[in-house]
Amino acid sequence: MKYTFLALSLFLLAGCATLPDNSQRTSSYRIEQSEPSSLATAVNKRGKEHPNETGAFPLFSGLDAFVARAGMAQLAEKTLDVQYYLYHNDTVGALLTDQLLKAADRGVRVRLLLDDMDLAGRDFSGAILDAHTNIEIRIFNPFSRKTLRTPQFVTRFGGVTRRMHNKSMTADNQASIIGGRNIGDEYFDASKEYTFSDLDVFLIGPAVNEVSKSFDLYWNDAIVYPFATLVKQTPSPQEVVDRRQRFNEKIAQLQNSEYLEALSESDLAQRIREHNLAYYWGDVDIIYDQPEKVVKSRSESSYHLSEKLKPYFTAIENEVLLISPYFVPGKSGVKFLTDMVAQGKKVTVITNSLAANDVPAVHAGYMKYRKNLLRGGVTIYEFKSHLNTADGEQQKYGDLYSGLHAKSFILDNKIVFIGSMNLDPRSSKENTEIGAMIHNKTLAQKFTASLLKSLDIKSYKVELQGNSLRWKTLQDGQEKIFTKEPETTWWQRFTIGVMRIIPAESQL
Repeated sequence: MKYTFLALSLFLLAGCATLPDNSQRTSSYRIEQSEPSSLATAVNKRGKEHPNETGAFPLFSGLDAFVARAGMAQLAEKTLDVQYYLYHNDTVGALLTDQLLKAADRGVRVRLLLDDMDLAGRDFSGAILDAHTNIEIRIFNPFSRKTLRTPQFVTRFGGVTRRMHNKSMTADNQASIIGGRNIGDEYFDASKEYTFSDLDVFLIGPAVNEVSKSFDLYWNDAIVYPFATLVKQTPSPQEVVDRRQRFNEKIAQLQNSEYLEALSESDLAQRIREHNLAYYWGDVDIIYDQPEKVVKSRSESSYHLSEKLKPYFTAIENEVLLISPYFVPGKSGVKFLTDMVAQGKKVTVITNSLAANDVPAVHAGYMKYRKNLLRGGVTIYEFKSHLNTADGEQQKYGDLYSGLHAKSFILDNKIVFIGSMNLDPRSSKENTEIGAMIHNKTLAQKFTASLLKSLDIKSYKVELQGNSLRWKTLQDGQEKIFTKEPETTWWQRFTIGVMRIIPAESQL
């Protein structure tokens, strides 16, 4: 009885959770692209040959993706705008924070906009960083600090369950990186246990201003709170000095790490500093959800990125290749994709296998639709849970578990989407997202060819034999067929079967 009373008390306290007044927050905005800077000079020089076009450079490698962010921070002279869903307290998180601090030390204005999902227990560390004169941290849709966090998922369900999933970083309003990567070891090849196969794009040109516009829209929205208004404890000046010294010592220790050695072997940093990247030029449309999406009814689709995608999909003539780690199409999605096949168009989906999926509940949502998709002629590949190179050779870290995390699609081999949006109900209705529609045939064709080259090794092709599923792959040069979810135990399959009947699809 006393435990029941205690649990009830905790939930009642969570129900009383309130947020501080946010009406006194100040607005700030991007600098104009005409503002002089070294980056502006270099970008204008590259852009002269491609007037009104945006340069896009895809970042497939996790190492290159981090090097690009570090290089961008080092080149910044005026502003750095950084927006992420997850920002881990690990090696990559520390290294990027070090770059932000060094930029701020040079006088660069750093605006760091984070979702609150990953910040439990880190308020004091955040307050230390926020204390820097040139750094301001703001939090999207924060949890109340007046009560426990976990019960708020129940007592504020439909509120705190809707998150900012956007991922972007912009320097001097001249160069941006957007894509699928959060800030954490597993996204940048820094973990020896688990890694994501992910994708970002480095942009210069007119589209960057659109990324900056979206950042300003979120930064100044009423649902975004200055970090200083949320924290209970403000660090003293001496505590700020002491923590910075300890942080610098930590960074110094990392200089001899295997990861820093791997980063140093990338030539991308030098190419970025010399403004010598081989960009794919063309029109780039930046599309994103409005921040109001998370407080409006889910039926008010005018705020949704998904509405902006409809014209692109209705215009598909021949084929579409969809890459989504979390793929829950729903009945309407199944109908849309199978109708395309019926019209003579080729539809291919690449998603995670059960073994590779870090969110098994999402796989439970997906498997309800798998057979109907296959019956309707959709081609499905499921990513393996061990990261192999194109020739099947294991990566240097050995038995490394991996999963697909890239969010992309290729339309008619001429338009490429790279962004943060999964093809599932959570991205469509619950969270906010951002992405780039890149109009460049060469990029689309090279990307498609690269994917298809290694799909038979890195993934399982899912097929129907009668009413039974089978998974086909190449292993050690030989075709291998599985009749159960590959690389899984009976317990995993049993658990996912139970999850399948739980009515929670809207949250997947």
